[in-house]
Amino acid sequence: QVQLVESGGGLVQPGGSLKLSCAASGINFSFYAMRWYRQAPGKQRDLVATITSGRSTYYADSVKGRFTISRDNAKNTVYLQLNSLNPEDTAVYYCNAVRERYDYWGQGTQVTVSS
Repeated sequence: QVQLVESGGGLVQPGGSLKLSCAASGINFSFYAMRWYRQAPGKQRDLVATITSGRSTYYADSVKGRFTISRDNAKNTVYLQLNSLNPEDTAVYYCNAVRERYDYWGQGTQVTVSS
């Protein structure tokens, strides 16, 4: 059974930082591209960052220079470091594992940026 479990969300003040984690099980993690998406209330789910199996990384323009995606294949875990947070970053953040026709999602973790 495939599971993706996100953690690390919470309430943070503007300008603050958080580090999200997504632990995967039931897949051959190192072969998967891993992605972080986010969905704010009333909005569509948007791609935030991608890290490929070869560790190439891609970011949405809105988070470039502030967010960093990384992976630890030994721990079957992908991370998203969120820095310089602002209220527009408030959303549920979802982890996604993709390989060929396989596509798995986590349950999401809430990030709220507010003073």
